[in-house]
Amino acid sequence: MTRSSEKSHQERAKISAHEPGAVTRSTVGRAQSFSLERQDQFPRCWIPAFAGMTGTGAVMLADAMGASVGMNGDAPNASIGRPLRGMSFPRRRESSIATLARCLIVSAWLAAFSFFLPACSNNTPTVVIYTAHDEYYSRPILDTFEEQTGIRVLAVYDTEAAKTTGLVNRLIAEKARPRADVFWNNEVIQTIRLQNEGLLEAYDAPNAAAIPNAFKDPEHHWTGFAARARVIIYNTNLVTERPHSIRDLLDPKWKDQTAVAIPLFGTTATHAAALFAEWGDDEAREFFVGLKENGVAFLPGNGPVRDRVGAGDFAWGLTDTDDANGGVEDGLPVQWLLPDQDDFGTLLIPNTVALIQGGPNTAAGKQLIDYLLSPEVEARLAGLRSIQIPLNPAVKVEDHPLPIEEIVAMPLDFNAAAKKLDTVADFWRTNFE
Repeated sequence: MTRSSEKSHQERAKISAHEPGAVTRSTVGRAQSFSLERQDQFPRCWIPAFAGMTGTGAVMLADAMGASVGMNGDAPNASIGRPLRGMSFPRRRESSIATLARCLIVSAWLAAFSFFLPACSNNTPTVVIYTAHDEYYSRPILDTFEEQTGIRVLAVYDTEAAKTTGLVNRLIAEKARPRADVFWNNEVIQTIRLQNEGLLEAYDAPNAAAIPNAFKDPEHHWTGFAARARVIIYNTNLVTERPHSIRDLLDPKWKDQTAVAIPLFGTTATHAAALFAEWGDDEAREFFVGLKENGVAFLPGNGPVRDRVGAGDFAWGLTDTDDANGGVEDGLPVQWLLPDQDDFGTLLIPNTVALIQGGPNTAAGKQLIDYLLSPEVEARLAGLRSIQIPLNPAVKVEDHPLPIEEIVAMPLDFNAAAKKLDTVADFWRTNFE
């Protein structure tokens, strides 16, 4: 099965980049980003407020009020009027004009502070979501939820370099005092890792009922939706006889002509863990050693695999459907296909959504989970260039190239695969680094 470039780009918009760990208030046409590094020093509901009170402005306010604040947005001392870090503001006699000016500065910054303090308002419900799904696709979904419900969404996005792992490590570090309410992951293995750490609260979402059992936790700690498939992408100028199996990576005729992502992060790590779980450790190790011996290139991510195959550096490789279809729509000389349809099947990796145990806004978090699992969201993600695969059988998308009922899916116990994640990492570091 191949995918041609008959669809135009949908919902394309330039999204500003955020530093790792930045929080964004998702609003239409405006976003606020700020550091989470020192948020343990002030109430959680103050987090968005300090987005508007960092740098020179915060120092001006501190000067006007007789307090001091770090230039990098450090939290103010709880006792206004007591200087921090040895800084002092000497008392001096001032004219009435100077006093008035100071009052105006304080008033202006307090007004700004109140604008950025929605999370403390009893009238404005808020939800904090950490999402590993690409911001390009997830931000419009979250904006729509905010518009429909009036619940403000504060979103933390991952980075391409950190993949899902960065957010997972942050959630583990925050276990004693959770900042997030919801985790939207673009895969499943790391979500199960959080479950095993005791970080996820069971929630039987109404919309989860329609999702097949293979793609959700029986105890309701997480639910899958909108899957991607692991696919073969090939350069149409270099490949005349198409490969049909991931085992073709071992074929000597393709020596030094193929590429995959390093299997330590993201969906490639999930794929590797799945092979260890389904094939057994010995066969899986033999497979990966064979890749190395056959000159398979290990690249930093699935996007680079697509780009390097499209550039003609490699004849073909493994990636995800969203990356592969993006290459087609961008006009690269590539096509893609589902591997092993006449054998053990193609690996499907769902997005997953989960409620964080002890999060600050549980009720709003449940509402957001209900929305993300709705047929509306699955249909919307399927209609984008990422062509995600709806798992709810009631969701039908016209002309979608991957109706789930026509896919021979690799059978997989995701919990068993999650237990192999450390095995994969240890094996890789011992034999490939």
